[in-house]
Amino acid sequence: MPVKTIFETKIEHVSILDEHGSFDADLGAGLIPDEDVVAMYKHMMVCRHLDEIAFKLQRSGRMGTYPENRGQEVPPLAAAYVLQEKDWMVTCYRENAGLFWRGLPMEKILLHWMGDERGNHIDNCNVTPPAIAIGSQMLHATGLAWSSKYKKDGAIACTFFGDGATSEGDFHEAANFAANLDLPVVFVCQNNGWAISTPTKLECSAPTVAQRGIAYGMDCVQVDGNDIFAMVKVVRDAVKNARDNNRPTFIEALTYRLGDHTTADDARRYRDADELAMWEKRDPMIRLRKYLEDKDLWSSAQEEEQLAEASKIVTTVVKNAEEIEAPTSNDFFDCMYTDLSPQLQLQRDTMRTSSLGQDPSQVTIQPKEGAVQ
Repeated sequence: MPVKTIFETKIEHVSILDEHGSFDADLGAGLIPDEDVVAMYKHMMVCRHLDEIAFKLQRSGRMGTYPENRGQEVPPLAAAYVLQEKDWMVTCYRENAGLFWRGLPMEKILLHWMGDERGNHIDNCNVTPPAIAIGSQMLHATGLAWSSKYKKDGAIACTFFGDGATSEGDFHEAANFAANLDLPVVFVCQNNGWAISTPTKLECSAPTVAQRGIAYGMDCVQVDGNDIFAMVKVVRDAVKNARDNNRPTFIEALTYRLGDHTTADDARRYRDADELAMWEKRDPMIRLRKYLEDKDLWSSAQEEEQLAEASKIVTTVVKNAEEIEAPTSNDFFDCMYTDLSPQLQLQRDTMRTSSLGQDPSQVTIQPKEGAVQ
């Protein structure tokens, strides 16, 4: 039998606004109105300032471990910009810019990292709480998309994860279900080069992480994850594919965390200083500001004004988080159960498990007759 090729493919890399501020007018024309670009830059400034203050809160003992978002603001922000209100945004823990754009109060994120469960109580913006267990959120997104398809409500799910998460079984299970069942999911892999201290090249020997989606029959694309225009384009294409065709897409967004993995990490122990310096030049905010200045949409005066506004906003957010009324013991019950049985109500009201005291016959192991008690 002759040898024949049974499958060929290619993965495109999309870039519109490069690190030098050069803009591809053909690809980028009409993608984002100027006023929206300005609004997104302002939003990123607020998010970046929150990151700085959150770091200080942790260092001063006012908050627990915190994962900085600095440098990775673009992928979740682009997705939040494209998604409809009915769509689901399913995150891990470095997507603040997108969560806040969709309407999540900034206090919620601080409360979460302060250990206050009320930070995970989210109303009316179709986002899920941060997923700390690596990869678990991809399964949640697939389930939400499956539900939407069943209900025919036209909603999709968009989930975020790191390069290291694609080595988790959860990713493969989610991808397999999404592709085989034709589910409207957008998988956004934020490849920042590191799975904590493990470099991507040790996680994936293939030229691109996006290739992992091909095995499941998904459309796959790689994109400059620090380019807001390119991210909006590929997410918009993926969302259309999901909504119109019930098909998943795998997006590999090349980005970089400029800070440590979390405040419990010291990236200097494993990350080369020259690598960090290179990516600092690719900072998404630097290139976006240059784009705005070149179009006479931004000035130094506006920069100073927005820095002051960001400081004002974040100060209020910190005050709201730190001065929230203390939780009550009733929350253990009221937030766990929709309806409380009489026994649970008694436990809540007395803060004791008193059923044995009321009915000693419930003690199933009785002492032997004559035994010393």
